[in-house]
Parts: sequence; structure tokens; C-alpha cells
Amino acid sequence: MATATSNIRSPSIILFGKGTVPYQRTAAPFQIPQFPLNRPRFTALFASLHDGNNNDDGSNKVTKAVGLEELFEDSPYDVVSKDSPFHPRPLSSTQLPNSVSAGSRLRVAYQGVRGAYSEAAAEKAYPNCEAVPCDQFDAAFEAVEKWIVDRAVLPIENSLGGSIHRNYDLLLRHSLHIVGEVKLAVRHCLLANHGVRVEDLQRVLSHPQALAQCENTLTKLGLSREATDDTALAAKYVAFNKLKDTGAVASSSAAKIYGLNILAEDVQDDCDNVTRFLMLAREPIIPGVEKPFKTSIVFSLEEGPGVLFKALA
Repeated sequence: MATATSNIRSPSIILFGKGTVPYQRTAAPFQIPQFPLNRPRFTALFASLHDGNNNDDGSNKVTKAVGLEELFEDSPYDVVSKDSPFHPRPLSSTQLPNSVSAGSRLRVAYQGVRGAYSEAAAEKAYPNCEAVPCDQFDAAFEAVEKWIVDRAVLPIENSLGGSIHRNYDLLLRHSLHIVGEVKLAVRHCLLANHGVRVEDLQRVLSHPQALAQCENTLTKLGLSREATDDTALAAKYVAFNKLKDTGAVASSSAAKIYGLNILAEDVQDDCDNVTRFLMLAREPIIPGVEKPFKTSIVFSLEEGPGVLFKALA
């Protein structure tokens, strides 16, 4: 299956006629409510109609939001103790209906644990929000659909690692709208417990993409690499187990949260390391015509010669 996206500038000219005519229709833009199991040869999903400058400030947020419990039981990670004093473990799909009420702040789901880059992106997209961790991308989508959170902020593309294909698939399978996007500069740090020196390290833990983005630095240090679900989880594991021969590649925020020492900053091979995140909601927003915006379309095609060309022709 081939998956592609297209970003079209000034879609008002394409979708609504001339760009100078204000858009007055109140009906929501067309969206396939549920991606069918038996896919046709060409199925297109108008996933978003959103302002590239991010007009979604949460002012149209819902009030039927439910909070997140302090969840440590039944941890999916054997390396994390149920008695961990740090923070709530991420929300999983099976725990979504059991969450409890927690205030009226805008609640934004992200994938990972405290200190993840996705958490920083959520707080950049929605300042002063309540960032809600989810253990998988799927759980973040479901949390929005089930009114447990108001928004989700999820990565879609990295300037070095490329597209996050899993989230393209989830856009097709869930009835959510892209209401904005935010870009986050990724600055990796080499972290370890206090008292541990670089020469004491034998291995380093992190997300596979983070390890790949620091390939040259880690090779020069002669460190073996082991993958984890996300960068912040690697930092949490190193801190909780008080490891002396193991470091983590994660953010400076993760170092602060989990009490680790920063041995080296900016250990990524390319300083122009940027991840683009999508801001997702249950309802679309209708952007104004006073500044440019874009439409994102995600669609699926059967395998075959020239199918992508035919779809775009």
C-alpha cells in the first residue's frame, strides 16, 4: 500500500472558488468517517483544512473532558516499577474509559512519558495546557475520539528521519481533523546519573530514530546502542535503575525531570533537526481568508505501476 500526502497552498482557490471570496458555508468539510476495511482502488480523505500559522487556540474546546488517573499499575514496561515516584505512566487504549475527571484546562494527548519531545510540542502548540501522556499513537487518537482529551499533538515528519508512517495510517482510520501544526527543533543530549563520566559508559538507550540521528557521535564514543519506545522512557529507565554504565539520549527537559546529569549537549549529527507535529481535534476549524493556510490530504492506493501518478494527475 502506498501512502502519500499533499500540502496545497491557498486551497480556497481550489476548493471554494476565488481566494478573495470569504468562505461562508457552515457545514463541516467532507471527511470519510471510518476508513473501510475493503479499500477501493482510490480513496481520498480530506484530513484537514487548517491554518499554517495555527489559529486553533483552544477557544472552541469542549467541556466534556475527562481526566487521567495516577496510573502505575499493570505497567507495560517491566523495567519501570509500580512504585516509581516520578510521574503517571502513559495512558493505554484499555484504560481510556476508566479515566477520572480533572478540571477544565485544555487537555492535550501526546505519545510518550514526561520529558518526551512530543510533550514539548504539545505545550508549544497549546501553552498552559494539561499534557496527557499516552503509551501509543493509537491511544492518543482514541483519547480524542472518546472525549477524554480535547486535542492530540503527534509527530508526522522529521527532517532527518522522514515520515512517521504509522500516523499516516491512523489518520485514515480515525475521524479526526488536523487543525494546525507546530515545528519543534530537536536537540539531543547525552544523559547519565550523577557521578557517571562519559568514559564510564558502555551502552546508550534511546528511541531508534534518536540513536540514528546521533550515529557519528555515539560511534566515536564506542557505545553500544539499545532501542526503547521513546527518548524520555530511556532517561527514566537509566535514572530509576541507577545505572552506572548506561546513558540515554534524550532532551534536557528529561534530564531535569528524572534527575540526570547532562554529559554532552547537541549530540545529533545534524543541527537542522526539526520534527513537524500535527494538532488533531474532533471538529475542523474554518480558517480566515486574511492569511495563507493549507489543506492536507492523506490517501491510500493499491499497489501497482503509476497509481500515484494517476491519483495526482
